[in-house]
Amino acid sequence: MRRTVLTSAAVLAAGVAGLAYARWEAQNFTLRRATVPALREGQPPLRMLHLSDLHLVPGQHRKQRWVRSLLELRPDVVVVTGDFLSHAEAIPDVLRTLEPLFDIPGAFVLGSNDYFGPRPINPVKYLSGPSQLEPRRPMLPWTDLVGGLTDAGWIDLSNTRSTLKADGREIDVRGVDDPHIGRDDYSQVAGAFAEDADLALAVTHAPYLRVLDPMAADGADLIVAGHTHGGQLRVPGYGALVTNCDLDTKRARGLSSHGDSALHVSAGLGTSPYAPFRFACPPEATLLTLTSGRHLRPHGV
Repeated sequence: MRRTVLTSAAVLAAGVAGLAYARWEAQNFTLRRATVPALREGQPPLRMLHLSDLHLVPGQHRKQRWVRSLLELRPDVVVVTGDFLSHAEAIPDVLRTLEPLFDIPGAFVLGSNDYFGPRPINPVKYLSGPSQLEPRRPMLPWTDLVGGLTDAGWIDLSNTRSTLKADGREIDVRGVDDPHIGRDDYSQVAGAFAEDADLALAVTHAPYLRVLDPMAADGADLIVAGHTHGGQLRVPGYGALVTNCDLDTKRARGLSSHGDSALHVSAGLGTSPYAPFRFACPPEATLLTLTSGRHLRPHGV
């Protein structure tokens, strides 16, 4: 009996310690760096800051200060792959957080949490497959978010293609609205990328195969995405258990290949306010250094 009580107490203590660590790790903001051979031969490097899944709520001052400090990296271009919000009143916080970066050419897409307010999630359902949009989730003022970002000069790539100038280079860029809630329409942007562009860039929030496949087939040099949170709770030595989409778990975060394209999936900077935990997967932003030699592709990491 005594042994059983001691064992139960040890398990409980380990669980409490694990939760405390996971809560702490969710605030342990980390800068990752990666090099991607994605530019034409002879091009100097291009520095791209990839942000995703801020999930901001009012009062997250530490996160806001950390993101604002990324200006010190002096990126040439900024790309944000959605889920800026986790609260109806967080749009001013988002715009204040990103304001130092607005002088840098930028582009973005939205994620499901920019459209709909958060709800508690069932962890069993989350682990069993891609989450579904909960009925009766309140709509957020996402048009105000888009208006603030575009007024600052960034390009909204939701089912849109455009040209982005950065450091004297021309980027042929296209994106889709969030596939996780069925707002994507790749047919609106489909077709070969411009051959004379210095970079062919494709952007999506959720890296579903139905958008990754045509992006790669159309000749994207680089595809960037978020949404997965890198698995959020990873098993050391194994990795992510889920991606919350149909991308395989080995590519839940970081660089990999998709067809002839490089794919970068950000583990993101936030969490749902109802699950403020990360384990073996700290919140991150990534500075991608794009180099010449775009016929080369990185292997999965």
